[in-house]
Amino acid sequence: MFQDLVAIQREIYLAFADRIGDFAKTGDWTLLAAYLPMGILFGAVHALTPGHSKAVLATYLTGSTASIPRGLAVSLILSFVHVGMSVLIALLSLPLVSVALGSVGRAPMLEDLSRGLLGVIGIWMLWQAVRGTGHAHGQGMAAGFAAGLIPCPLTLFVMTFAISRGMPEAGIAFAAVMMIGVALVLSTVALATVLFRQQLLGLLASRPRTVDAFTRAIQIVAGLVLVAVALNAIRN
Repeated sequence: MFQDLVAIQREIYLAFADRIGDFAKTGDWTLLAAYLPMGILFGAVHALTPGHSKAVLATYLTGSTASIPRGLAVSLILSFVHVGMSVLIALLSLPLVSVALGSVGRAPMLEDLSRGLLGVIGIWMLWQAVRGTGHAHGQGMAAGFAAGLIPCPLTLFVMTFAISRGMPEAGIAFAAVMMIGVALVLSTVALATVLFRQQLLGLLASRPRTVDAFTRAIQIVAGLVLVAVALNAIRN
């Protein structure tokens, strides 16, 4: 299945490259606009492959008290930052490539910052579990931002290709619709996670002490996972 997803991405990318070439020659937006909706599929297929902080998102929402709207908001922030960081890196490539990018499609500095922030959030979740307090509203947004700091490599490739053809606006347009596809997948993960947690807690509603103990337990597990992610990044 993974190979099929990679093949689909490759076909869409090559077709988009052809459209970029035509657009560069003619400046006709209709040539590009007709193909832009494929960017949604491109983003969705890409988000289904390993990575994109899906596990981090699910882990955080499992251990949080976020409602469905807030869980969806966290996933949207993650999607926007994930794709947006690649666009910014590409647009500012001259001063950033040699400093931030260790290899093609990776940004070690941003990865370290992302893991570090997630570790801080994990420690805060552990503290809240011990104290028995709820989550601050801003914490979920911070988690989405931190997880999204790792740039999307395919968006970076698309932007770099478009800029090399002198058409950065085409790359930005494709990145925008691609973000919709990424957001659809991450929002589905967020929705499924929050619904699962709510259903599980609903089954235990008649046992408030059990609910409290269970809530603290999943907060502790989620916090430990986030801290472990940060520590693993430090070791590597």
